[in-house]
Amino acid sequence: MNYYGAKAIYTFEMARMGRTLFQSIVSPVISTSLYFVVFGSAIGSRITEIDGVSYGSFIVPGLIMLSLLTESVSNASFGIYFPKFTGTIYELQSAPISLMEILCGFVGAAATKSIILGSIILATANLFVDIHIAHPIWMLTFLVMTSITFSLFGFILGIWADNWEKLAIIPTLVITPLAFLGGSFYSISMLPPVWQTISLFNPVVYLISGFRWSFYESADVSVQLSLAMTSLFFFICLGVTWWIFKTGYRLRS
Repeated sequence: MNYYGAKAIYTFEMARMGRTLFQSIVSPVISTSLYFVVFGSAIGSRITEIDGVSYGSFIVPGLIMLSLLTESVSNASFGIYFPKFTGTIYELQSAPISLMEILCGFVGAAATKSIILGSIILATANLFVDIHIAHPIWMLTFLVMTSITFSLFGFILGIWADNWEKLAIIPTLVITPLAFLGGSFYSISMLPPVWQTISLFNPVVYLISGFRWSFYESADVSVQLSLAMTSLFFFICLGVTWWIFKTGYRLRS
């Protein structure tokens, strides 16, 4: 494996984060702080506790996961789409570096950015509410797995998209609504029975539920099921990426 090639891509993508610091870090943190002000104050005054956890603390894992999903997809999709848009993707393909090493560079950088952002949001949330992490190892496991999985998904999206509109449509019209409807700001047990059943078809429910369990041992579904669903989505994305590499889908033309 050409570690130097993968490292070069990874370093370049991480450097882009420094050049766009406001967009990459400051803007999501400000948005999250506003969520705390609006939801924590306005709704928190009416909903004091959920499953024995104060509402302000309850929404922290959901807010982190919301940012994690959107930023992982956006960073990875833009990272691979921009070389396609400018034509520099052909220079990468002609370089002595395999497609798997290209994947490691782009996805690794996108996942690292998301993990850094999630850590900053967690530290920011601690300024507003008291946070207790019951299972730090599991918290890190879900954080890393989700970042890598949705960075893979973003990489697939960036290859699939052939214009800027397609690049933005999935995060805007699919990922964000699923995150909001996945229990970011509430427990699905608060919904009527029929909507609880419908919510179980939302894959984001399992991500947020498992992540929230690592904080407060409170979950809408079992942590084993959350981990299994996260792993399933990871392997599906990995399989699709392998197929793209094998066939050269939208990479060789």
